[in-house]
Amino acid sequence: MDDRSAVVVLEEVRARLRSIPGFETGHGLPHLAYENGTLTIEGEVEAVGTKKRMLRAAAGVPGVEGVVDRLRVRPAEPMGDREIRDHVARAFLGEPAFAELAVYERRGEKLEPIRASPIDLRGRLEIEVADGIVTLDGTVPGLDHKRLAGLLAWWVPGVRDVVNGIAVEPPEEDSDGAIADACRIALEKDPFVDASRIRISVRDRRVTLGGVVPSEDQRRMAENDIWALFGVDAVDNEIQVHR
Repeated sequence: MDDRSAVVVLEEVRARLRSIPGFETGHGLPHLAYENGTLTIEGEVEAVGTKKRMLRAAAGVPGVEGVVDRLRVRPAEPMGDREIRDHVARAFLGEPAFAELAVYERRGEKLEPIRASPIDLRGRLEIEVADGIVTLDGTVPGLDHKRLAGLLAWWVPGVRDVVNGIAVEPPEEDSDGAIADACRIALEKDPFVDASRIRISVRDRRVTLGGVVPSEDQRRMAENDIWALFGVDAVDNEIQVHR
């Protein structure tokens, strides 16, 4: 592709990013680079929902064949990697759904047990943290476990990104029904959201949220909870705020 065509692609990407709901223009657009069909997008955004919308919008531009994701979420509060790891580990250890899973910390090639099991009863969760980015690996028995692990990691306020590489064994087919169930569980687990007020529907991995909540904060938090779930491709937030 010639230089002129690359310029056209980058201008189209910028135009789509500017149109994204929730994009904070005061922080400026992310840095973009384009070469041989690959777009690299780098910068900081306010929320996981903004990050996911940006990646989706950029990937849909004609000429973009692949996207290198270097977007990071601005942390709600500063935390070092050790503190982040401790928060994620405590969340995993305190989650009843993970009671039979071993939990490890990965340091390079080494695995250090946090909660070891002689037979790793139903699987294992591996946590690695570097520069505020949480990488999750291991093996779990269902997509619900994989989704919940990613959500709990995103809830740690110092986290800048979550890379969810957990494998599901045996492999499990995803479905809109399973995603809807995961959305309901996510909202019910969030202590700052009244899940009973929110309706959920899913079609082709696109989640629509409806209902009424008493504050804009709840509306925003509910949407970000859904964006944090593995398998969700888009979120339409139609929740109304009635104080």
